[in-house]
Amino acid sequence: MKRFFSAVSLSLFVMAIFTGPVIAAGPDMAPIAVIVESVGRQRLADSLEALGTLQANESVRVTAKVSDTIRRINFRDGQTVAAGRVLAELTNAEEAALLMEAESLEEEAQRQYERIQRLVVQGNASESLLDERRREWRTAEARVKAARSRLEDRIVTAPFSGTVGLRRVSPGALVSPGDVITTLVDDSSMKLDFTVPALYLNSARPGTLIEASSPVFPNRTFAGEVSSVDSTIEPVTRSITVRAIIPNEERILVPGMLMTLNLLRNEREAIVISEEAVIPHADQTFVMVVNTDREPYTAEQREIRLGTRMPGQVEVVSGLEVGEQIISHGTLKVRPGMPVVIKAVDDGIRPIAELLRPDPIPPGAGA
Repeated sequence: MKRFFSAVSLSLFVMAIFTGPVIAAGPDMAPIAVIVESVGRQRLADSLEALGTLQANESVRVTAKVSDTIRRINFRDGQTVAAGRVLAELTNAEEAALLMEAESLEEEAQRQYERIQRLVVQGNASESLLDERRREWRTAEARVKAARSRLEDRIVTAPFSGTVGLRRVSPGALVSPGDVITTLVDDSSMKLDFTVPALYLNSARPGTLIEASSPVFPNRTFAGEVSSVDSTIEPVTRSITVRAIIPNEERILVPGMLMTLNLLRNEREAIVISEEAVIPHADQTFVMVVNTDREPYTAEQREIRLGTRMPGQVEVVSGLEVGEQIISHGTLKVRPGMPVVIKAVDDGIRPIAELLRPDPIPPGAGA
């Protein structure tokens, strides 16, 4: 029986502690020192992460068109060349001689045509003879074009401006059509192909911005934008291929490089606050707003609705206005209605340890 009463007494004692009167914050209470931050807006976008592989804007294997020996190589490994630059020359002595012969015959045919044309005007030659000389002249012109084309086939030029790769042949080597002499890439900008679920098709429109990164360049991001979207959805994975263009003025991005990218969608101006200022309670979230309308300043509990979460920050969809000041450090000591004194304003630049000093250095004081 004594044990029973002892247990009841203990229970009543505990209940008395937790059901005792709540001390309300009053104006005569000592102000609590807090650190605040000003509510502002910043550019924000939802992020969709994906993996992609870089390709050059243009890429081609430079090959020979005819079978012959290499007479001269006119480039170095890794050299930047302009469109039309002669990269290699094949032996062309026979073709050059045939072109000279064809040009000579073409000139003679033209003179014969012009001579007969004057005779026709004078009435000393027939129109049929003039037509025959015209046909001979045009045939000679065609032979010149054919000979010039065969000669040009022995000159390998760059089809566009870019950077050549490794040289695969040497002077004197016999090459055939399709044999690779070198590679040429236009790496002034890079194509980044990646796939996204078809659910996000409307978010991957041309012009949508992306941010890409690679382990090769830590702590650095490369900005680009979506240029095109594939016309079909892959039926098995229900995904679609998207292509983005990334400028590469520094020529540091290389085709074949694996990139992690974030597709920035739903861009907007949003209110963003630090995560430390948020007070979760059940399925609700609150912040402590400093009421500066009268002295002393007091803390006001405000319910807010959150949106996108980011490392160390959260988007506030409703409940706050730009310019208000909220408590970012000291929320555990403050209750609604308590007087507070602003110790420092967290501008996101100075470390918290500096703000917690007895006399924090104001922004710009050390400048």
